[in-house]
Amino acid sequence: MNEYFPSVLVGHRPADQYRMSFTAGAHSARHVRRIVRSYLREWDLAELADAVELGVTELLANVVRHVPDRRCTLLLLRQAGGGGVRVEVADGSPRLPVLAGEVPDDAEGGRGLVLLDAVVGKWGVGPGPGDGKTVWFECGDAAERPGGASPAPEAGDAR
Repeated sequence: MNEYFPSVLVGHRPADQYRMSFTAGAHSARHVRRIVRSYLREWDLAELADAVELGVTELLANVVRHVPDRRCTLLLLRQAGGGGVRVEVADGSPRLPVLAGEVPDDAEGGRGLVLLDAVVGKWGVGPGPGDGKTVWFECGDAAERPGGASPAPEAGDAR
């Protein structure tokens, strides 16, 4: 079994969660998106794939850019009731993500959390390993925003 692709038994329904610890690199998001897509399909949540894959891509890009050792743990959770999913990316860096205000048109970065905020139901930041953090987001039934309101990132969110 390699680092990215877990072995899955034929005819076996995957557990309600998947956890993977790795060192993020330039191609990690592509591999992780495949895994996420596979789990969402198995959980009958394929309609969430675009939003979840974009969210995972943005969070992993932030690990690559802002976490010195690039070590992280991804947790994919099917929410109770089965209509939604929660994704957590934990790392050892105390540097908190900041939702940018206006980003100049010619800027090469700064849009990741704006995109995340636009496509997920809600997201936030909580404590992580050591002095680090966990950035999370939710998509699906349990995460739907009433009236389309944008959430504020929540520090220290408890499940």
